[in-house]
Amino acid sequence: MSMSFTRRAPQRAALALGIVAALALAGCAPAAQGEAGGDTPTAGGTLTYGRLASANDLDLHTQITANNAFAIDKVFETLVSFDEQGKIIDWLAESHEISEDGKTYTFTLREGLQYSDGTDVTAGDVKFSLDRNRAKEGPLMLTAPIDTIETDDAARTVTITLTEPYTPFLSELTSFASGVMPTDFGGKTEEEFLAAPIGTGPFAVSEWDPSGDLSYVKNEHYWQEGKPLLDELVYAFVADDNQLLQRLNAGQIDAIEQVPAANAADVDSGSGTALLKSDSWAMEQIFFNTQKPEFADRNVRRAIAHALDLEGIAQATTFGTARAASSLIPPAIEYSAADVNDGAPELAHDIDAAKAELAKSGYADGFTATMLIPSGNSARAQIAQIVQESLAGIGITVEIESIDLAAFRERFQAFAYDFMINSGQSDAPDPNGLITFQADPEGFSNSYWTHYTNPEVTKLMHEGRTTPDGPEREQIYLDIQEILGNDVPYIPVYYSPNLHGTTAKVHGLESLPNGTVRFQDAWVEAK
Repeated sequence: MSMSFTRRAPQRAALALGIVAALALAGCAPAAQGEAGGDTPTAGGTLTYGRLASANDLDLHTQITANNAFAIDKVFETLVSFDEQGKIIDWLAESHEISEDGKTYTFTLREGLQYSDGTDVTAGDVKFSLDRNRAKEGPLMLTAPIDTIETDDAARTVTITLTEPYTPFLSELTSFASGVMPTDFGGKTEEEFLAAPIGTGPFAVSEWDPSGDLSYVKNEHYWQEGKPLLDELVYAFVADDNQLLQRLNAGQIDAIEQVPAANAADVDSGSGTALLKSDSWAMEQIFFNTQKPEFADRNVRRAIAHALDLEGIAQATTFGTARAASSLIPPAIEYSAADVNDGAPELAHDIDAAKAELAKSGYADGFTATMLIPSGNSARAQIAQIVQESLAGIGITVEIESIDLAAFRERFQAFAYDFMINSGQSDAPDPNGLITFQADPEGFSNSYWTHYTNPEVTKLMHEGRTTPDGPEREQIYLDIQEILGNDVPYIPVYYSPNLHGTTAKVHGLESLPNGTVRFQDAWVEAK
């Protein structure tokens, strides 16, 4: 069953994702494997999940890319999380309280929490984990101004005091990087622990090839009673999206992380397959390396933005599954400007305006640039071709370089590119996370490896963190999006829906807006 992509009005005070769990199993008691079929959940068995990239590092405090993040979150869990609508919910904490001054957060852990090896989870483990998060200074480091973390194991409480109010703090705590691990790695060395980590998640690692497949087994001590239903979950690495789809259609794997948009309708209508579609916090984007002289020129970037027909690109490359982007923050996240200006970007498609902007630049006669894309992604290859054709019309020659995904990541993270197509993804429901990652020149990614900086954006970003939710905070993020839309360090192309594919025998997958899938309710009909 597919789920529709909804729009939201920018003035709303609540998320308007409109996602409904397609195959929810709440309240269903599992039956033994093979004893029931149809709509009755069956416990046991293995679900094989196809992915385009292997998990090569399970350190929750140093990783950010989806190949690792969505493997890590099966093992490590957080005090609070979010549901399919992006609403923050208690998770390892059974409850939390926030002081009136907004500076003290008290979390009470669920009673009887255990790791997958049967050892107890303590409040001290939470402090150890959050302290390590800050010490590692990784891509998803807690940026809240934490003053103290106090714990009481007997009362199962963790009290975090901030030096000043920080509105997105709960949102930051939902990130997998805020997951809980045993103090001092349970007596192991850091390297030993991360080679076979234990956590409170529904699964534990059983076999792992960092360049291939990753197998999990059921966590027999999981805090959600009767879950997970599966005995085993296997992440199967398949490097090409077409091969991934072929294996799904052949029933060789049970589900795939990403269905090519061109094939979404076929998967949805297939007799042996099903499409799980939901809103997401992700976008396909074009990123400029502003260290390259041509792309350091604001007029050049503006010319390119005017030259691209985003509506046409979205239709041609996603076959109507995605919505053309008009702002950096997707409509599924609060304070998005996606519906401002009647849903049009700050720099709408206008060839005459594109030529005028280029004429004002230092490159009025055009230039040649290389667009970097990862191989094995048919949609990005098609976007690149459209960009190539579009920019030729204003005198910019685009050469396309397609390389494997691992090399692609190494290149852009080393600023060894001209411009590229990549996805932008929020890991948490507050707009601060995405703005920080893509517009903070002092952040981990240096404005998503664009080297873009604008003092006004930086100032507003900091104001957005301390301003309480409401109209004033909304205006801050609308202003940020307007500036970014005119400066164009990147061009959001379209808002990417989650398109997961399954065989007809798979049930209970829970698609979250950050792109991950929860498997604790998943089950596969007995064969």
